[in-house]
Amino acid sequence: MENMGFNFNNGFDVKKSMTEMMEFQSQMLKGLKNMVEIEKENIKSDQLEKELVYSEDKMKLFHYKPLKKKGCKIPVLITYALVNRQYMMDIQPDRSVIKSFLDQGLDVYIIDWGYPTAQDKYLTMDDYINDYMNTCVDIVRQRANVDKINMLGVCQGGTFTTIYCALNPEKVNSMVTMVTPIEFSNNDTLLFAWSKFMNIDKLVDAFGVIPGEVMNSSYLILKPLSLTLDKYVGLAGQMHNKEFLQNFIRMESWIFDSPDQAGETIRQFVNDLYKENKLAKNELVVGDKKVNLKNITMPVLDVYAEYDHLVPASSSKPLADLVGSKDVEVVSFNVGHIGMYVSSKSQKDIAPKISDWILSHS
Repeated sequence: MENMGFNFNNGFDVKKSMTEMMEFQSQMLKGLKNMVEIEKENIKSDQLEKELVYSEDKMKLFHYKPLKKKGCKIPVLITYALVNRQYMMDIQPDRSVIKSFLDQGLDVYIIDWGYPTAQDKYLTMDDYINDYMNTCVDIVRQRANVDKINMLGVCQGGTFTTIYCALNPEKVNSMVTMVTPIEFSNNDTLLFAWSKFMNIDKLVDAFGVIPGEVMNSSYLILKPLSLTLDKYVGLAGQMHNKEFLQNFIRMESWIFDSPDQAGETIRQFVNDLYKENKLAKNELVVGDKKVNLKNITMPVLDVYAEYDHLVPASSSKPLADLVGSKDVEVVSFNVGHIGMYVSSKSQKDIAPKISDWILSHS
């Protein structure tokens, strides 16, 4: 068949193309139906039952309901990063790190940092670590009737946990860090390279409290194609899959649920850590206390991701040589930063490894 000089029968299957088009339209219609149903269902994360045991300012301390009657006698306190929300660890029922911990018998507490507002612009690392975290640790110790607890820190929360353990080793039984930046002298990711040239002082002086949208946009720019384009192109072909769509919405909701940042805290974090690497040099001062990583003498488990675009291995791995503990285990998994919590490997390998380690050291 000839039409305007183009041979439609030469390498062009009209029937196949029409069939694929009809199938795609059918999938899109089913996807739209799924979207309507999902909107009515009000998809949520952070569904595990937990009790609010303490609150102060924006910060809340929660205790998860145990799933085993005879579990670990020494509880674990989880500290998440300030820049995101802690429910990533309980993002969906079948991919919940917290549920895996509870299934293994751990007694789990978690800090919810909340959403800072303009009145919190003067909060410092001293406030977060020596005040809020220390109060939470003491409450958990008192409730469990133990002298020491297990501590687990995630990303920036792992840095805070490391600092806390160095300042208060007498209160900590063991320390676990996940995708945690410790050594900041490298430029192995764009985040580390950019931070060294960022004028954080002008940013804080201008905003007081850094808007979460500013922080989130910065993270998306680190991988612009995969984080802003590819995933939405892939979504079009999966909209007919209701379970996929539900999980996609959960992840998108978490990604864009970005709290504002207390200006003075992020000022010190960028200037003292990213730019001057004071933590690894044992030169960091938080409040009136100097941080010496050699004071960390309790058992340490350092978990990092091999394909992390935010926290490179070269920032996490040095922890083993910087602490004073003789019982240090460093373990890596071939996942990315977020894959540490939501990948199938997280449920099969990562969470069980951490649980087993904590149980063996409690």
